Amino acid sequence: MENVIIVYSSLLLVLVSSSSYSAARLLAADHGAAPAEKLIKAFNVFPDINIVDAGGPAGRRQLVEKRFKFPTLDYSNASLDDLGHHAGYFSLNDTYDARMFYFFFENRKNNTGAPVVVWLTGGPGCSSELAVFYENGPFKINNDMTLVWNDYGWDQSANMIFVDSPTGTGFSYSNDSRDSRHDEVGVSNDLYDFIQAFFGAHPSYASNPFFITGESYGGHYVPAFASRVNQGNKANEGTPINLKGFAIGNGLTNPGIQYAAYPDFALDNNLINQSTYDQIMQNMVPQCQSAAAACGTNGTDSCSNAANVCENIPDSILQLNPGINIYDIRKQCIGSLCYNFSNAEVFLNEPSVRSALGVGNLQWTPCSDSVNGDFNDDRMRNLEVVIPPLLEEGNIALLIYAGEDDFICNWLGNWRWVTAMEWSGQQNFNSTSPVSWQVNGTEAGILNTYGPLSFLKVHGSGHMVPMDQPEAALAMITQFIQGNLTSQ
Repeated sequence: MENVIIVYSSLLLVLVSSSSYSAARLLAADHGAAPAEKLIKAFNVFPDINIVDAGGPAGRRQLVEKRFKFPTLDYSNASLDDLGHHAGYFSLNDTYDARMFYFFFENRKNNTGAPVVVWLTGGPGCSSELAVFYENGPFKINNDMTLVWNDYGWDQSANMIFVDSPTGTGFSYSNDSRDSRHDEVGVSNDLYDFIQAFFGAHPSYASNPFFITGESYGGHYVPAFASRVNQGNKANEGTPINLKGFAIGNGLTNPGIQYAAYPDFALDNNLINQSTYDQIMQNMVPQCQSAAAACGTNGTDSCSNAANVCENIPDSILQLNPGINIYDIRKQCIGSLCYNFSNAEVFLNEPSVRSALGVGNLQWTPCSDSVNGDFNDDRMRNLEVVIPPLLEEGNIALLIYAGEDDFICNWLGNWRWVTAMEWSGQQNFNSTSPVSWQVNGTEAGILNTYGPLSFLKVHGSGHMVPMDQPEAALAMITQFIQGNLTSQ
């Protein structure tokens, strides 16, 4: 649907055709929606606008969304020309001036009933646009700044939402420093308010199966958000969300266990010798475990101390392996992020692209150091504790997957926290035998699964599985959201 403005409040639903910014201003003003008018100006959009302005005791909810086409992408194929690609801002509840940016890509096969999948890139503070263009989004960027379709984008199987979270990440922003988030309570509440507003703007998708996915620091974000959605459903808050599962790729979830796994992973991969291993295990690991236990689930200064203590473990290993890519031990590190993402920086800061997305003059950077620093007290907190209640629901699935060549959030540390997690199926899951997981007749990974829990070690991949093994990653997520992730 093009050139549509929706103004929605507790008393009013208006659907009006419009093709101009002035008409949008008039409609907003006529119905007392001054905040919506302000957001239109901030969003810098003209046609193809959805505005949701919802009042009520929970506070205002504002979402402004624009349907767009990238100026350097070939849409000549008729089936692709009709795709719904949207960019939007949500004016966050309980903030002074925060706006959350997101992409919404409708299923490429025009299956409106396909699951809705949210993706959260980690960091903390790294933009989900990295995933859009380098991992599981619909596109890839050529060196000449043109786009090509990604044959293995997850929009092949789902309706995809990529969110820049927390505030200050990617195109999400605030002009008030008080809007910074520092823990998973703030992050998960923001994401929950956003998804409520999103389904308010897209009610036809509200009953679709809903999945939350992410990687790296998503090991914190994803379970916290899933827990918040489940909590909202139980309390009958807002629109019921059909939460069916959540997936974490190479995540940081239970740091106390995962940091202790570094020496074993390093020894197994010839990054250290036995003597170094013994020294780390005797001195550094016990100190880290003690500090992580003091941090627990909600410590503050103790958590900052735990991070300082525990970082000695990977640092000591990396000092013996100068130049190694911490996200893929098969490679050398290039640049500050160990990969060259410069094409995305150039592309997303092109005036024509910013105009298409409606982000005004905002400059995009891959990762925010300030947002990263805001989570110093959160990094070492154990988020595994929120997962067992979700598994006990019986109808919410969890997939933990990990590229086998990642160092920083390696598969071994993830396997150990998964098997240490106490839930009713723990013993049965831990007694499962790993099976060969195949894609097109070739083994692509090793899978353990029992009940709602699956663990997949992916071959030939580092930290970013959808980038390193795109075909396998698409097969993985497709099987997971369809409920048939098995050995074949």
